[in-house]
Amino acid sequence: MCALFTVKSGALYTRAMNASRTARERARAELTREIKEEARRQLAEQGAQKLSLRAVARELGMVSSALYRYYPSRDDLLTALIIDAYDALGETAEAAAAAAEEPRARWRALCHAVRGWAVAHPHEYALIYGSPVPGYQAPRATIEPAGRVALALAGVVRDASPPDTGDELPEGLAAQAGQVAAAAGLDMPLTVLVRALVAWTQLFGMIGFELFGHLVGSADPADEFFGFTVERMADFIGLPALPASRTVR
Repeated sequence: MCALFTVKSGALYTRAMNASRTARERARAELTREIKEEARRQLAEQGAQKLSLRAVARELGMVSSALYRYYPSRDDLLTALIIDAYDALGETAEAAAAAAEEPRARWRALCHAVRGWAVAHPHEYALIYGSPVPGYQAPRATIEPAGRVALALAGVVRDASPPDTGDELPEGLAAQAGQVAAAAGLDMPLTVLVRALVAWTQLFGMIGFELFGHLVGSADPADEFFGFTVERMADFIGLPALPASRTVR
């Protein structure tokens, strides 16, 4: 009887501890979300340079020492926001590419989805593709999330298997492209990979010009300019055309 009571008591204690741990985890996750939301609000109002842990804590009604248990420094909070932004953009790009079938349709969907996310989240886009934050050095933890869009674009090109373009690559550029191909596991002609890199920079250059007002007076609104350029970059890489029945966005 005593042994049975001990077993039952132990089981109850374990369940209670698990429930308590789960409640703490939920509370921590909720507070982490609130901290990030307030930090993003401050980013939108003041920019990354003026992000302050003390200000975030004050707005949330917390003491600074409590916030430091979640993010020991401003740079730790910035890193969390940067990773979240890269991951959100990467998920958007990957989902858009997966929803289409033909390579050009996938390319088009991915590019428009990246632009759509940037327009909807301009301050987060500026955090990851705008001016560097003075004094901040991004840690290695940001590298993998930062590469998601580029890998999604490269995946579309790889699956399309466009032929070698015949470009004569400078020796140094060919070596760089070879290193990228090896690191990312991309099996495609280096000339195609280099053209994909050109298109990648073109994509983010267009978006940056649009968001930061550099197209005013020339190609603003940018919808048609963006759509036209996305198609020309697909041509440049060598992606096959869509059937005639499919219209261009």
